[in-house]
Amino acid sequence: MTDHPITSQEQWLAARRELLTKEKQFTQLRDQLSEQRRQLPWVKVERAYTFQGANGPETLAQLFEGRHQLIVYHLMFAPENERACKNCSFWADHFDGIEAHLKQRDTTFAAISRAPLPKLQRMAQELGWRFKWLSCGENGFNHDFGTSFTPEERATGSIDYNFGKFPAYGADMPGISVFFRDGEQVFHTYSTYARGIDLLNTTYNYLDLTPQGRDEGSQPMSWVQHRDRYGH
Repeated sequence: MTDHPITSQEQWLAARRELLTKEKQFTQLRDQLSEQRRQLPWVKVERAYTFQGANGPETLAQLFEGRHQLIVYHLMFAPENERACKNCSFWADHFDGIEAHLKQRDTTFAAISRAPLPKLQRMAQELGWRFKWLSCGENGFNHDFGTSFTPEERATGSIDYNFGKFPAYGADMPGISVFFRDGEQVFHTYSTYARGIDLLNTTYNYLDLTPQGRDEGSQPMSWVQHRDRYGH
């Protein structure tokens, strides 16, 4: 039997309304932050990038597919590995359902990894993923947008990640970058990393509503596996 406080319906309603006040404050603050995010200045992307995908080579401008906005998930998959990072794969399991809705708001979505295209395609087939997933190979795209790091950078013991110094855990880290296209000109408008991608994981947001929450203790995401390896 749980030792959690048990109360009457009336007492529960009082506590719930008190929490609702704070939830509304959080929602209002989030709206304000979103407005500030939209007001950030933009940076023109001067470097040419070509990606390998199911449709053959595509430039960054072509990834927009005629729309004005592009969201890129930098999916951790080093060329020497056989599968993408299990944690990034946790995020990727949520991608397929958003594409049709984003397109209705003038926005295209793509995931980009350093691993070669055949490895991406094999893993997508194994897990039933249908979202657009491209290889940036050695073109430096993920490095330029703060999610991959050279051996020399890692050898220093720290990397430039999430707009500061971060321990050099590996060659790739997660992140999301946003771009806007005006004709053939492409602008970088926003990037977020680490816990900044937290709100974009639907499973976590559902778990946050439950009594046990994420139930991760001092080892966040230690329980996560590729979903075809959970054994249930």
